[in-house]
Amino acid sequence: MRALIVSADHFEDTELLYPYYRLQEEGMQVDVASIARGRIVGKHGYEVVADIALRDVDPEAYGLLILPGGKAPSKLRREAAAIAIAQAFVRAGKPVAAICHGPQILITAGVMAGRRATCSPSVAEELQQAAAEYEDSEVVVDGALVTSRRPADLPAFMRETLRLLKPSR
Repeated sequence: MRALIVSADHFEDTELLYPYYRLQEEGMQVDVASIARGRIVGKHGYEVVADIALRDVDPEAYGLLILPGGKAPSKLRREAAAIAIAQAFVRAGKPVAAICHGPQILITAGVMAGRRATCSPSVAEELQQAAAEYEDSEVVVDGALVTSRRPADLPAFMRETLRLLKPSR
């Protein structure tokens, strides 16, 4: 299975790196997509190479979408290609895992109405305005959607994300 992480500069470092390496440990190919190919830099200075530009992503080629937080989602939600990728995954019923500010991309994609989710407390009101049911929990699973609040929630976030993938692997 191939996994796709969508991010940009100012991502929350651990929220990208932890899933990236954890998924590789499970034997998955993990690609990072951003506004353009090349280096992106996290809030704390970690650098990651984006393998593919958002405009070149074929959602059909991937079985999992990861949306890390930090400040990157506020930039990505203005990118039509990022929104289209999120919509394609949700439409196809493929697993989507979003943490911290990552759900902002899903809010802009218009796919959160009627869903249960969590996020950074600073995004909670926006999530509720998108007609989602906000829960202040370390991880919330609603069908193929996994959401978490912050870096401290990463173990639960990845546990539930991997649990979703087990039947298909």
